[in-house]
Amino acid sequence: MELTVRLQVIGVVRTSHHELETTPIQAGLNRVEHGTIDIAEPYRDGLDGLADFDYAWLLAWLHHPRDPGSDPPLRQVPFLLRRQQRKMGIFAARGPRRVNPVGLSLIQLLEVTSQAVTFAGVDLLDGTPVIDIKPYVTRFDRPPGNPRCGWFDQLTIADGTTPGQLARP
Repeated sequence: MELTVRLQVIGVVRTSHHELETTPIQAGLNRVEHGTIDIAEPYRDGLDGLADFDYAWLLAWLHHPRDPGSDPPLRQVPFLLRRQQRKMGIFAARGPRRVNPVGLSLIQLLEVTSQAVTFAGVDLLDGTPVIDIKPYVTRFDRPPGNPRCGWFDQLTIADGTTPGQLARP
């Protein structure tokens, strides 16, 4: 099955990060740092009402692949398992090397203007294309109970962790 999907870039992320190895690995581990999404002019009307939410899902195109021109392996060592050199299936990991490099970040909305969104929870490189923003709705997005989280349940992860820190013994 071969389908082509067309995506529109609705904006660009602005952060202080320019290297993958020094960019925090998850938005939830870097709530102290702020970033901005500059929204392209044709999509600015879409921001109406977003300021009424505390959180949103940010979908981004991870445009700096590690191995340009090559398909990512379907089994790979996630950042968090670098020290053990333990491989996982790509769909059981949350790293940027994906079949379709779509990033998903739960960001805290700090300010929404007519042109931009300021947020906490930076885990993206400066200049990352944004393909969508969707409001976080607790009733829809938070599952009941205490869901299992696979191999992540066995890890302790410090806030601000970067891939470069995980490579060190």
